[in-house]
Amino acid sequence: MKAMILGAGKGTRVQPITHEIPKPMIPLVRKPVMAYLVELLKKHGVDEIMVNTSYLAPIIENYFRDGEQFGVSMAYSYEGHVEGDVAVSTPLGSAGGMKKIQDFSGFFDETFIVLCGDAWIDLDISKALQIHRSKGAIASLIVREVPHEEVFKYGIVELDADDRIVKFQEKPKPNEAVSDMANTGIYIFEPEIFDYIPSDTVYDIGGELFPELVKRKLPFYAINLPFQWLDIGNLQDVWTVTSKTLNGEVAGFKLPGKQLKPGIYAGINVDIDFDKVKIVPPVYIGGSTRIEAGASIVGPAVIGANCIVESGAVIEHCIVEDYTRLSSQARLKEKIIFGSKCIDPILEIQADIIEGRLEYMIEDARKLM
Repeated sequence: MKAMILGAGKGTRVQPITHEIPKPMIPLVRKPVMAYLVELLKKHGVDEIMVNTSYLAPIIENYFRDGEQFGVSMAYSYEGHVEGDVAVSTPLGSAGGMKKIQDFSGFFDETFIVLCGDAWIDLDISKALQIHRSKGAIASLIVREVPHEEVFKYGIVELDADDRIVKFQEKPKPNEAVSDMANTGIYIFEPEIFDYIPSDTVYDIGGELFPELVKRKLPFYAINLPFQWLDIGNLQDVWTVTSKTLNGEVAGFKLPGKQLKPGIYAGINVDIDFDKVKIVPPVYIGGSTRIEAGASIVGPAVIGANCIVESGAVIEHCIVEDYTRLSSQARLKEKIIFGSKCIDPILEIQADIIEGRLEYMIEDARKLM
């Protein structure tokens, strides 16, 4: 079976993290969120996956390559061009990216699934496919009910008694929304869908294709199944989703590494004397990291691989990138350390570590190696 993962967006609401990596590569306790999607697809019999890429495309492509390590076959459709020696991202929109692949090879020759690459889900895809086929749908949209005050973040649908979509609104104001049933970015299509997508045109699934299907009164249905959907739409979501996984609030999510003590997980080759440090779970510590005597880590927290947390450092509710040294003067609470930035995910503000002269407490650990 075939699927497509949408991976071409710039992820502007997750900057500055997406200055360095594309949104599908944001790590969820050390593994890119898109990797969890590939594993889920394989579990439900999907063995051929296309990914449209554009912004920072090589990061996605070099990680997943041909998909062999995941037990699937993967390939990529790049949306961009080169000016001089510089690759310029020119995404075609979610539907336009699908159409480019279809025009190239006719790849989508059977019922296929399309997923946004920036959410952790445990959807029963097999059950969703069964419902889609039983309805005789040309397109099906997986929906979830969301709080009414948050409808402006999503595509919203109005349904008839048979769950047929009779109206689609893209990110409406709460006072204009026809319901609280939201687009989750998970779609099932028949190949005939391409009759309604123009070639060589920027075209969006939610903003343009879905309203066109409603207008034409085509068999377009919503599927509302119980499943977990952890959307990483902004910086606060990165922190919230990470906290939920560490706290054990996400059923079926398996933390990596080994459990060294209750609620404390780590990779291999870590240097920790538990009699001389304060670690309050839940905490994950990456491989080859050293936590010095006298350091304090209060979870939920993720400390990356090859990090150094010096004696006297106090780290509370943080996500720390690989190769980070946190000095004895570090006092960090509810921060994400990523690249050269110290980010407050709640207030969505950031400080440049060098420009802010924060290197006395945060710097690249490789300088000491």
